Amino acid sequence: MMQANTGVRFETKDPLLSQLVKQAEEKCRLNIKNFGGDPVLVEGGGYEKIWLETQPMGGAMYASRDFATGLNNSLMFMRHQRADGRIPGSIAVIDGKVVPQFNKFQGFCFPEPALDLYYLGGKDAEYLAQLAKTLEAFDAYLWCVRDSDGDGCLETWCKYDTGEDHAMRYADAPDPWEEETPPQGCTAVPIASMDVMSYSYACRETLAEIARISGDAEAQAQWAAKAKAVQDKMVSYLWDDARGAMFDRDKNHNQMPTLIHNTLRCMYWHSLPDALAERFVKEHLLNPQEFWTKMPLPSVAANDPLFRNVTTNNWSGQAEALTYQRAIRALENYGMYELIPQLGQKLMQAIGPQCRFVQQYDPFTGEPSVICEPGQPPQDAYGPAMLSVLEYTARMYGVSLVRDTVVWGTCPLECRYTQALNGRSWEIVNSGHEAEAFVDGRKVFTAGPGLRITTDLDGNILGTARYLPDADPAQVTPQ
Repeated sequence: MMQANTGVRFETKDPLLSQLVKQAEEKCRLNIKNFGGDPVLVEGGGYEKIWLETQPMGGAMYASRDFATGLNNSLMFMRHQRADGRIPGSIAVIDGKVVPQFNKFQGFCFPEPALDLYYLGGKDAEYLAQLAKTLEAFDAYLWCVRDSDGDGCLETWCKYDTGEDHAMRYADAPDPWEEETPPQGCTAVPIASMDVMSYSYACRETLAEIARISGDAEAQAQWAAKAKAVQDKMVSYLWDDARGAMFDRDKNHNQMPTLIHNTLRCMYWHSLPDALAERFVKEHLLNPQEFWTKMPLPSVAANDPLFRNVTTNNWSGQAEALTYQRAIRALENYGMYELIPQLGQKLMQAIGPQCRFVQQYDPFTGEPSVICEPGQPPQDAYGPAMLSVLEYTARMYGVSLVRDTVVWGTCPLECRYTQALNGRSWEIVNSGHEAEAFVDGRKVFTAGPGLRITTDLDGNILGTARYLPDADPAQVTPQ
């Protein structure tokens, strides 16, 4: 199976960022736990399991520092897939035994990061085949079980299926649900779900990409067409063109009118057409009355009747660190790079010099909510907050290995950032006014501030975009 030696080194005299990165790295190491002899990165901050909604994504991000642990965060879910195709929503260690739990989906940030690891780990054919088998079986399970009314739209049956703990819109729906038939007598569920449809879309789009990698053009076309069929149904059934967003439908097929951030989640899974994603971002995400609050990205639009500014674990309102973590891929999928530094700066300022990493933030003040659950001690070392800091730092000021490419960030900061992989190195040295990029010690380009530059692994420039509105993409000089 795949192996890789990875490492990151970041140096800056900026006091806040220096401390944030140092503390995030140290506290992430505390979240590495032994699951049956394998090191995994648990969610942290009081959550001692690995969840399907967070930990494959978190593991892929952490793999730039510790590949073996990061890889296990995906492999663990692949190994514990049921014979019928269902993947556990969480995996725990109970009395020393690894226990897969099938009582929710708990989100599905899995296919894309699992494929990222294929590249970082040296492109192992056996791993790729295992991933394809896993995704194909899970997609088949979804369509066999989760369209209980036959309307062609997959359903969420409990709050934990989409990871929306305590969300008002779910009304009297159960939290977990382990039956293979939907709960009866509830107000809203089974809900025709943009999230669960996106789980299928992500499986199928990733399967098309795996087929492309494998040189199977026929399978690639078939999976791409199947992904497009899911997207078409999502748009025709759940997109409200008058309101410019996606809305789920309740068990009676009525639109659920609450304006939730989940359209941004769809962007993470790339299940929205470009034009619709652009509309949602322009009309809603960047609206200061809705999602672009002082601390952006509340779970529910701040002016919606079902918004609740609850400080404990609750997806009815406050801005979630997990949403910041997902937002990177969501925005990159649609080329919306200029929003990434804005979100990164907001999160870093909210965490602040105390370097306490928590799950939620008050959208109107940016104040961290330090209590995760009643009766629990003040929260810290919450993985998605720490990994978000590390990932935004890499995008804005450093180097990210993204499949067969390298993404370099030149946001203004005096710093040095080095990414190592199997004896190779990619380094950016930034004066705050100009950045120099090196591959294996050889200078490959010089660039002005505020840019996002994509190269191949040897430093040949493939594309340049803006992180900052006044940045000049012409200020890139290959060596």
